[in-house]
Amino acid sequence: MTVDTLKLAPPTAPAARSSRDIGFAVAVVGILCVLFVPIPSFLIDMGLALSISLSVLILMVSLWIEKPLQFSAFPTVLLLATMLRLSLNIATTRVILANGNEGHNAAGHVIGGFSQFVMGGDFVIGLVVFVILITVNFLVITKGATRIAEVGARFTLDAIPGKQMAIDADLSAGLIDERQAQARRAELEEESSFFGSMDGASKFVRGDAIAGLIITAVNIFGGIIIGITRHGMDPSKAADVFVKLSVGDGLVTQIPALIVSLAAGLLVSKGGTRGAAQSAVMGQLGSFPRALWVAAALMAILSLLPGLPMLPFVMLAILFSFVAYTVPRQRAEAERQREIKQAAEEEKTKEAERVSVKESLRIVEIELVLGKQMSAHLMMQRDELAHRVQKMRRRFAARYGFVVPEIKLSDDLAIDTKSYEIKIHGTMVASQQLRLGDLLVVLGEAKAPDVPHELTKEPAFGLRSAWVSQSFASEVRRSGFEPVDTLSILLTHLSEVIRNNLAQLLSYKDMRSLIDRLDAEYKRLIEEVIPTHMSYSGLQAVLKLLLAERVSIRNLNLILEAIAEIAPHVRRSEPIVEHVRMRMAQQICGDLLQNGALSVLRLGNRWDLAFHQSLKRDAKGDVVEFDIDPRLVEEFAADASRVIRSKMDQGETFVLVAAPEARPYVRMMIERIFVNLPVLSHLEIARGVEIKALGSIS
Repeated sequence: MTVDTLKLAPPTAPAARSSRDIGFAVAVVGILCVLFVPIPSFLIDMGLALSISLSVLILMVSLWIEKPLQFSAFPTVLLLATMLRLSLNIATTRVILANGNEGHNAAGHVIGGFSQFVMGGDFVIGLVVFVILITVNFLVITKGATRIAEVGARFTLDAIPGKQMAIDADLSAGLIDERQAQARRAELEEESSFFGSMDGASKFVRGDAIAGLIITAVNIFGGIIIGITRHGMDPSKAADVFVKLSVGDGLVTQIPALIVSLAAGLLVSKGGTRGAAQSAVMGQLGSFPRALWVAAALMAILSLLPGLPMLPFVMLAILFSFVAYTVPRQRAEAERQREIKQAAEEEKTKEAERVSVKESLRIVEIELVLGKQMSAHLMMQRDELAHRVQKMRRRFAARYGFVVPEIKLSDDLAIDTKSYEIKIHGTMVASQQLRLGDLLVVLGEAKAPDVPHELTKEPAFGLRSAWVSQSFASEVRRSGFEPVDTLSILLTHLSEVIRNNLAQLLSYKDMRSLIDRLDAEYKRLIEEVIPTHMSYSGLQAVLKLLLAERVSIRNLNLILEAIAEIAPHVRRSEPIVEHVRMRMAQQICGDLLQNGALSVLRLGNRWDLAFHQSLKRDAKGDVVEFDIDPRLVEEFAADASRVIRSKMDQGETFVLVAAPEARPYVRMMIERIFVNLPVLSHLEIARGVEIKALGSIS
């Protein structure tokens, strides 16, 4: 039975559509037949009732649609409704002229009822009301709707090329897919067709008003003449009967025409407003409580003026005050509910992302992982931890010129309970186990305080330190040491790890956001350099190489100027960086000064000569290779370690100075022993900087 049902279902739907199509065609043909075939009065009553109900239905749909395109069939419906009224006009004209002598119900009870109810038995009143309706419909509603439709059609058609280009641009940028682009193009075509059709359909309404006026005048004069000449009626009697019938017929047709004209005006005037008419109008009128309060005050003042009725103005003042009082509170409550709903949806989305498989593929730039006891120990200090991390990120932004990524805090039961790990791009780069509740005393070369302690190394810089109990904090301070708590140890270590990995943390997105904040002149400078001489990736590589040696990129304008000078002549990033460093000599030295002086440790003559001889050059004299004997590398590492360690043990803060061409290679060797030791070339020492020589590596 299921198979039979599936086989029989497809032919049924086309058959139903075919029957509906035939019925619709028969209805249209029936409207045309009314133009030529006489119909009895009871069918005229049915047709007039249908015309009125259809006009009310059109008005209600126009009020409640969200946007005009939801009623895109309006021009077709308007044409059919207009043809229905005109055909009924002709049918009633035929009946009035043929049977008008029979009395007020000769053309049906609907026209007779209107002639008695609206006109009050006086055809002069009916004639005045009819003229007013014609005037309102023709000169006010129809004329305004026609103008709005004309302007809407023109601007809609003019905007089509730009909207099509916007759709193509969004599709090319990947903001929408092909299906969405097709839907938007279809909507654009439908919008242009709709407003073009409305421009022409508005002429139906104007023509209907003119036709109603002419038909009524013909009915009056033709009916009076026929009544006098054919039926032997007195002129006064003929005028009374035929004017009432003609004006009643005009009212019956003009009231639906007025309703449809109002629907057309509402439809074309909706424009870019979304939502039902009552929501849009009342919502926007109620959006300004102060205006409602002023209107209420004005109504209250008018109610007190002598000669004016108090009750209407008092009622309006109360109404405006009530709306002005309640609307802001209703909107605030609706906004609160919307925020609650949005927060719940965001939380639901985050939870779905957290448990999804894709979330496991996302790599966090910086992550601080705590062991179980470490997490419990810092539980009461989470707010302080978050505050100090934010301060750290602000310091990095001010010092190095870009914002380091957010730091994710997480727990992991797999690691030691009293330890923590610091991960960069998902890779663990540092870890440490702490004695929770104890304090760390940094000793250096000093003698440990005379309290129970346990020697260790400070995690951030590897300095000689000691763990002491909190109960001995006062004795440690009296000995001249400053104990450090667990949170400060962790944050200092985290700060140093971030500083050592600045180059990895500068993403392409960060680099583009730095460029977007530049002034227009420097954006034009970038356009001169990129992509003619280098790419954005090449620019990122230059910035990464600077950050790798802790050179701040906060002065991005100077960096771009230096790159623009050298980029046309050099392709590799390394020589570009060396040129940029020379241009930034003042900033580099300024960041390294101690007490207004720059302490310098030089390479000895032996190592200057060894590095110089290891540089291999091409025919143009450019360095293309660094080839040094491995035994010399070992000897240099031993000599450098001995001299640099002795200076550091003395508490000196200094830089190592080498020849400009050898500086990158000296830095390459030194960073494996002393990662934080700056290596400068002679050309990077700024003019006017006080030099304090500490000796040489020899």
